[in-house]
Amino acid sequence: MSSLLLDTHAFIWLVEEDPKLPTSIKTRINETQDVFVSIASFWEISIKLKKEQLFLTCEFDEIEARFLETELQLLPISIQDTIQQYHLPFHIKDHKDPFNRLLISQAINRSFPIVSKDEAFEAYPIEKVWA
Repeated sequence: MSSLLLDTHAFIWLVEEDPKLPTSIKTRINETQDVFVSIASFWEISIKLKKEQLFLTCEFDEIEARFLETELQLLPISIQDTIQQYHLPFHIKDHKDPFNRLLISQAINRSFPIVSKDEAFEAYPIEKVWA
């Protein structure tokens, strides 16, 4: 079974058709059977929008509708994900972002490659997919 987990920025760039998402990544997403977006990404988006650290082309209230227009699947947070996050080491190049750490934990627990531009992910035992 082919699966991917999208980092928050990859999800945003995908649904907003942002050219920052490389064509090769869009192709890989389209060719993958099960593509997931963590509920943690929606939480991160809501916080960063409120703090004006992120801007979307739509209102946050519309993000669910945009998600539902895709074939992406929602990935819940399990207790095992939080246990995995607790055991993750902090690396020097890791900016200790709690959302990224949770996504890394989810990817480890499910053996999912993660679509992310973030170089901090490379310090962990996961497959990072980027152009």
